[in-house]
Amino acid sequence: MNSPLYGRMMQMPLLISSLLTHAARHAADTEIVSRRVEGDIHRSNWARVEQRARRLAQALRRLGCESGDRVGTLAWNTDRHLEIYYATSGSQLVCHTINPRLFPQQIAWIANDAADEVLCFDLNLLPLVEQLAPQLPQVRHFVLMTDRAHMPTQSALPGLLCYEELLAAEDGHYAWPVFDEQCASSLCYTSGTTGHPKGALYSHRSTVLHAYAAALPDAMACSASDVVLPAVPMFHVNAWGLPYTAALVGCKLVLPGPKLDGASLYELFESEKVTFSAGVPTLWMGLMEHVRSQSLEFSTFRRTVIGGSACPPALMRALEEYGVHVIHAWGMTEMSPLGSLARLQPKHAALPAAEKHRLLEKQGKAIYGVDIDVVNDAHEPLPWDGEHAGHLVARGPWVIERYWNEDDSPLVDVKGRGAWFPTGDVATMDPDGFMQITDRSKDVIKSGGEWISSIELECIAMAHPAVKEAAVVAATHPTWDERPLLLVQLKAGASVTREALLSFYKGRIAHWQTPDDVVFVDELPHTATGKLSKLTLRAKYKDWLVRKG
Repeated sequence: MNSPLYGRMMQMPLLISSLLTHAARHAADTEIVSRRVEGDIHRSNWARVEQRARRLAQALRRLGCESGDRVGTLAWNTDRHLEIYYATSGSQLVCHTINPRLFPQQIAWIANDAADEVLCFDLNLLPLVEQLAPQLPQVRHFVLMTDRAHMPTQSALPGLLCYEELLAAEDGHYAWPVFDEQCASSLCYTSGTTGHPKGALYSHRSTVLHAYAAALPDAMACSASDVVLPAVPMFHVNAWGLPYTAALVGCKLVLPGPKLDGASLYELFESEKVTFSAGVPTLWMGLMEHVRSQSLEFSTFRRTVIGGSACPPALMRALEEYGVHVIHAWGMTEMSPLGSLARLQPKHAALPAAEKHRLLEKQGKAIYGVDIDVVNDAHEPLPWDGEHAGHLVARGPWVIERYWNEDDSPLVDVKGRGAWFPTGDVATMDPDGFMQITDRSKDVIKSGGEWISSIELECIAMAHPAVKEAAVVAATHPTWDERPLLLVQLKAGASVTREALLSFYKGRIAHWQTPDDVVFVDELPHTATGKLSKLTLRAKYKDWLVRKG
């Protein structure tokens, strides 16, 4: 093209395979450490991961997979799962990660909706897959992610394939194909919807752009000098993109396998000199409980991204006391997932510590590539004053346009600003663009026509020294329509009365927003991704105040 409208630059599509070839070429001997399901600590590097991914790509083609076919995984964070990430997408297949913590019926529905041709799974999930297999007529090949020594002598799965044998049969002389960067790369299902889960189908372009943005200094700030441990599972929105960002910067990657308890994580953090990690709040609660109970310290762990649900300020302060800087983040499966991260600006340097913390407790500012706004019920933009709460909407090159297998788009037209994705969150924006989630639309409590933030009430309760975890749900009230009900799990050996907990809210929130009652429970329910299951709690306690009279 000789037109002055076009630049004179090389036409090279943004493909996921380019991330891996870059890491293999420029960080070849940088370690990939994995705690495998078999129990051993396995050591590899970026060059070896790429070579094995090429072999796997060959094997999948030999099994009859064609461009666009979905390859499902039921697997933990391991080196083999990392190889599948790159082998599938790099060879123009679609990597479809499935959460093994879901109910079997949900897993079967998701695999069938995606029409997975191949299902790769970890050794400890063999009984689950044997149970599921009769419900998966589309799956032509079942691949056990282990070596011959750990293959079962017999299995209910006919023709069960061994992962290591598949790779050993190939020579690795495979050239990554070049194709349109808009081609599908991976498929993740969201658990944040009512009814059946919905699939978000990412492209190569969206994934590579997301990896770039995640590495930015005001985002996750990843570099080659980091040692990154994704504590967020690889089946949860592609581990928030960290397997891609790690390749982009060429850093050491530590994969914890299925053991995410505090003791196991701490062992890897120390032995592998982890500097950065990411995960949901419940995971860090378990880690801090172990560190405190054993009087331990972190020698290299210096920062973490916490997302998935709001990080309680008490947890943020606890980590900072141990020298770990917390980056509060927000995102969604539909957003690949990163949308915003809480990072201070130079203008905030002179603020008192308490004011800085208030900013860092918000979900933060949008990173380049994503735009966010708050709108009213008529989809009209609201003021950025930190006061007007509205429906949070987003748009950008890694934000979903429509769901897999659905013709209708969920996008809404924001007055004068085009199409945006409605996130389902309720939020405020302050004049500096700091966003704060006040609730999910379905979780907000509407008392006498006024909104009450369940998240704010939960964070206050979590600051009480006796409280391990707290949840607030709407309970039916004969006068006010809904009132907040506080459900609390206490720390081991701790005790506190209902009256003392309710008094703890005095001076911290408007009196009328204080919960009407407290229910002490042995354990709070969580979803398969580690979030509080508000759906379960609402169903059980919706009529609590009415029954109590």
